[in-house]
Order: sequence, then structure tokens, then C-alpha cells
Amino acid sequence: MEIDFSLLFGCAGPDENYLSFVSKCVFAMFENPLLLRDGETRDALCRTIGTIAVKHRYTEQSLAPILHLVHKFSFTVAHLADMAAGSAEHHMDGRLMIALVTEIGRADPKAYVVDSTGAENVARFLVELAEKAPKLVAKNVGVLVPHFGGESYKIRNGLVGVLGKLVMKAFVGPLETDQRLSLRSKKSMLEILIERFRDVSAYTRSKTLQVWAELCEEKVVSIGLWNEVASLAVGRLEDKSSFVRKSALDLLITMLQHNPFGPQLPVAGFEVTLGKYREKLREMGGGDVEEAAPGDGDVWEDNDAAEAPVDLPEVGDLEQTRVLVASLEAGLRFSRRLSEAMPVLVRLMGSSSSMDVEHAILLLMRCRQFQIDGSDEALRKMLPLVGYSSSTCLCFVSYNNYPLVFFLDLMPTYSLLQSFSQDKSICEAVEEAFVTIYIRKNPMETAKNLLTLAIESNIGDLAAMESIVRSLVLKGEISASTIAALWDFFSFSFSINGVTAEQSRGALQILCMAAKSSTGILGSHLGDIIDIGFGRRSKEDPLLARQACIALEILSNEERDKLISGSGSRVFDDFWYTFVDKAISAIYTVHPSPETLACNIIKRSFASVFANNDGANDAYADQDIGSTYLCSSVEASKLSKFLFIIGHVALKHLLYIESCVGKIRKERSKKEKLYSDSQDCQENHSLPAEANVKDDGISAELGLAASGDAMLDSLSERAEKEIVSGFSTEKNLISFCAPFLSKLCRNFSLMQKVVVEPDIISLTNSTGDLYFQLAIHIGFLTLASS
Repeated sequence: MEIDFSLLFGCAGPDENYLSFVSKCVFAMFENPLLLRDGETRDALCRTIGTIAVKHRYTEQSLAPILHLVHKFSFTVAHLADMAAGSAEHHMDGRLMIALVTEIGRADPKAYVVDSTGAENVARFLVELAEKAPKLVAKNVGVLVPHFGGESYKIRNGLVGVLGKLVMKAFVGPLETDQRLSLRSKKSMLEILIERFRDVSAYTRSKTLQVWAELCEEKVVSIGLWNEVASLAVGRLEDKSSFVRKSALDLLITMLQHNPFGPQLPVAGFEVTLGKYREKLREMGGGDVEEAAPGDGDVWEDNDAAEAPVDLPEVGDLEQTRVLVASLEAGLRFSRRLSEAMPVLVRLMGSSSSMDVEHAILLLMRCRQFQIDGSDEALRKMLPLVGYSSSTCLCFVSYNNYPLVFFLDLMPTYSLLQSFSQDKSICEAVEEAFVTIYIRKNPMETAKNLLTLAIESNIGDLAAMESIVRSLVLKGEISASTIAALWDFFSFSFSINGVTAEQSRGALQILCMAAKSSTGILGSHLGDIIDIGFGRRSKEDPLLARQACIALEILSNEERDKLISGSGSRVFDDFWYTFVDKAISAIYTVHPSPETLACNIIKRSFASVFANNDGANDAYADQDIGSTYLCSSVEASKLSKFLFIIGHVALKHLLYIESCVGKIRKERSKKEKLYSDSQDCQENHSLPAEANVKDDGISAELGLAASGDAMLDSLSERAEKEIVSGFSTEKNLISFCAPFLSKLCRNFSLMQKVVVEPDIISLTNSTGDLYFQLAIHIGFLTLASS
């Protein structure tokens, strides 16, 4: 078709019937995907169509079959776009491309609603044209703008993509027309893209966010427009559609990565630098500082100047200083806007969509990399996403030096977060972020990061952190050298200067977490745990003693055998309850006969309460409690501690009895199973005459077993009634306190002076029953004297 047809058809050119015949053949071949797979065949077909349409003036007749192929055959879209762009470049004539864009723009928008597949293909076709011939499409894009008002979101998606390609490519290099006119066209396109942030279709909003991310990546967004785009993206974080929120998160990540303000964006740093250059601007006679901020017109007319980097060296003239001040102001607004978005990102981490959670964590990690204010605190909120090891925690607070003890029920929150812990992608995202933030190549630095996090975390975060640490220990992310560094912090090693008791406690917390995944971590330092945990350092931080009790409680059986009991140390009143709770747990976990030690503890506590009344003295520790004298008054704090010990000993001993009974039943079950297996083996070789004898033996054995179970149940019931028996066979320690407790609870004049922590009530009202439900599970209330 590129040869000279004048010899064949004369000066009039090729016959129209001939062109029509060739065109039909070529378009028919274009419908065959097998032919298009061959590169040479495809190029020949494209050149033929382009030559017929452009060189031989067959453009109008070619439009209908080309658009038919676009609508009906999606595999032809990219090839037809190559054909149109190639013909414009080869023949230096863009009439075919202009005609195609114009014809698409003239189409009825309602037609695209009916033909959804055709609308998607047309949208792709327009984007391909804009990418391959941006300058040509930019001159004729006006005919497509009315379709933004159409009902087909697929066409709107395509037009958004077209405008994005034009902004990136159509205004680069030498401009063929007036520069001011081109800048106005670019500004108009960007304004349309800003409007599409509020499109009625979630698909178009998502596509708009993706296009803006591409524009930011290509660095074609000016500083004057940067904060407006950031604000709109932050607003889309609360969109009702999950994929719109995902696109908004991706856009903010891209904006941070390609921001023109610098590698670090703390608000305080920008304020200091901005104040310095504002003062310099005043000294240079720059007038009102507010005038330094560029307007929209300045942004578009001097785009390169507006994108000057923040870290400029010494500036000379007035104009450079004004531009620098404007850039600093824009950077400060950008940093503040991201900082204000931290609560929204925290809420997204609690979203029911795993996609929201993963991308919110990625954005927070990027914010932390650029030192955005509040990013560290927000990232810490990701810890509960891996689930809790327990749904209830015991909490201790004090009011006017009177302790309140209650259980905090985390079951609603726990149930919600457990759904995340079952999502492998969420757990992996949290662990990856945790490793990126806190795990370093230097073991000492890693240890310090972990213990600092443990110190600053609340109860829920510690439970979640334990799950992460255990997983990282199993995977080898937390190395043996890091464990050694943690022991150095705990033991106040001379190689580390300035270690505090609080840091020592934090190190022991991490070691206890790691010990649940790797046995032997605590066993090699039992002496240090006892000497430091219950030594003079516990007076500096009483919670250190509590953590030492927890460490003893989780020891393995081999490590417990090595344990040598040591004397306790004084614990401050503010932390007495939390320490004693874990101390009693440790006793019932480690001690071979915990009831004996528990008896002595209760007697000594009783003696400390009533020692100064009616001639009683320390001898109460060795006498029967039932022989005490009556007293008219006792100290409220000591009475509270005495009741606390009784309650916890009773509870722990009840669990201890159940565990002992369970062990006995387990041993009996093993023996019965062994006996049954041996009988089965013997039956295969026994004589028929011996069958009756063996049946009688089995029946006798079953009778003995039933009798043994009844005896075990009777002993268990009796032990549960007695709880902790003293030296007297008629009375026991717990039942002796029952009349006193009954009188105490029925004293209404005294019960009116119960102390309740106001913060607990406000906490319940503010958070609601979904997350926190307070329930008093301890059988006493703290009393205050009038």
C-alpha cells in the first residue's frame, strides 16, 4: 500500500473499492488473535491500516471498523493504539488519531453504560494513545472532558488515566505552542484530577489516588499543590470503600518517599529552621512574611523554582529567600498534616479488613523513617494485632494509699484481636515491622530497644509483645548475643554504664518472654534472678521483685530442681499486692509442699494484724489462730493485706488440689490401660476353660477401680472443704476467718467508707463495654478509717 498507485489507477489515486477490499481483509485478519501473536504479521497489518487511513485519505471510512475492533476484541486495543501512534509519526500526520479521539468524544455517554466491556476497552485505548502520543492527545482532550459527567465509571477511570499520562508526558521538553497556554492546560488537568477525589464511584476515587501516586513518583506535582493533595489523601483514609483506603495509604507512602522537603520531617526541626529564615527575610527587607508563600499563579508559572529543595545553602538574593521560606512553610504544613493523621491510622489498624491493617503499618513505618511526630506511639498500637495470651488480667491501683484490686476483662477486645492473630498476613506484617523497628545488628542496641519497649508498654501490649518475642526467638531473629546483652542489663554489668533498676526489670521481662520458647535461658542465671530480684535493687523498683517471681514461676522442671530458696525482701506498699500475687503463684509452682509454707505465711500475716491488741505478740505465728484475743480495732492496710493473702492462698490451693487429683487420675488411667493391653495379649493364648476365671478377675479389678475412684472423690471433696488445714483437726485456717468476714461485710456503717478509684469509673464510661468490663472478683474491698 505504500507504493505509487498512479501507474495503476492514474492521477486520481487508488480506487475506493480497492481500498475498501484491502481494508476489510486486514480488519478481518485483525480479529484473529493467532495472527497478532506473530510480530512481523502484526506490524504489517498495522502499517497497512495506517497507510490506507492516512496516506490514501481513507480516514473517515476506517474509523468505524477500528472502533468496532476496540469495542469487541480486547486483545486488539494495544495494537490499534500502536498503529494510530505509529501512523502519526511515520506519515507526520495525526489526522487518524485526532479523528479517533473526536469520534470517541462524540459518542453518547449512555451507550457506555450499556456496553460495559466496550467501555473498558475504550478507556484502555485512550490511555494507550495518551502514553504513546501525549502531545497530540493533549491538544484534543477537550472533547473527552464531557464524559466525566457520564454514568460509566470505567470511562471516567480511563479519562483519569489519560489526564495523568498527559500531565507526566505532554508538557515535557520543548513546547510547540505558547508556554503560558500549556501551563494553563496542565493546571486545568490537575484541577480536574483534584475534583475526581470526590467522584461518586469508589473505583474512580481509587483510580484517581493511584494516578496522583504516579504523578508524585514522577515529581511533576508542585510544592504549592503538595499539601492539598496530601489533605485530600488523608481524608480518603476514612472512605467507606476498602480499596479506596488502600489507594490513599499507598499515595501517602509515595508522597513521603518522594517528598521535596527532605529526608527528615519533624515539626520541631521545621519550626526552628523556618523561624531562622523568616528573621533573615525581615532583615533583608522582604516585607510581611505571609507574602512569602507563593500563590497558585506563582506555582504554575515558576514550577522549577517552587520545587527547590529545603536544604539550600546560604541564600543570596531576596527572591531565593522568599522561595525557601515558602518551601519551609509548605514542608511544615505537610509534616503537621501527617502527624494529625496518626489517630486515623491507629483506627485503621483495628479495621476488619486485613488490607487496611497491612498498608497502615507500612505507612506508619514510612512515617517513622521520616520522623513524623506521633509515629512511634502509633506503631506501638500494632502489637495487640498478634493476639493476647490471656483474656483477663489482674490490675492494682491505689487511692489515698488504699489499694483497689480488680480484674480487667479483655474478652471483647481479645475476641476481636484473635481474629487477626489467625490471619497469617497480619502476623507477618506486624513481625516484619517489629524486626525493622527494634531489631538491630548490634546486640546491645537490640537489647536496649526491647527492654525500653517493655518498660513503656501497658499490660495488653506486654501480652502481645510476648507473642512476638516468642515467635522471633523460634525463628532466630533474636540471637544468643542479644540474650547475653539482656542478661548484662539485668545484672548491672560493669560493661554497661548507668543501668537503672527499671531497665533491669525490662530486661528480665524480655528474658521471661524468650524463655517460654527456648528452655535454659533462665536456668543459667538463677542466682542472679534471686540475688538481684529480691535484693537491694528491688527497693529502687519494687516491680523488679514481682518480675523475679514470674521468672521463678515459668522455670522448667530441671531448673526448679536447681533452685535454692532465698529470703524475701521488703516491698513497698504501692506494689505489695502485685508482688504477693506472683509470690504466692511462685510458691505453689515451685515448692514441693506449698500448703505448709502457706500455713506459716497466713499465721505470720495474722500475727502482724493483731500483734498489738490485748497482749498478743509474735507468738501467734506458732500458735493456733483460734486462740486469739478479741480486739476492737485494727489497722486497715494490714487487714487488707491479710484478707488478700487468705483469698489468694485459698484460690491457689484449690487449683493445687485439682492438679493433684488430676495427676492421680492420669496415673490410674495409665495403669488401667497397661493392664487392659496385657489382658488382650493373654486372651489370644488362653484356653477356653480359663475364660470364666479371667472374667471374674476383671470384674473384681473393675470393682476395685470404682471403689478407688469413690475414695479419691471423697478425699478431694474433703480437701476442698478444708482448703488449708492447720495443726488442729477441728478447725482450719480459712474457715476460722469466715465469721469475721461475715461480720465485716454486714457492718453497713463501715461499708459506707469503701474507697473506689474515680479513674476506674471514668475509664469504664469512656471506653464502653466493648473493650473493658470491670468486675470485682476478689472477696474483699479496701476500707478507709473515718
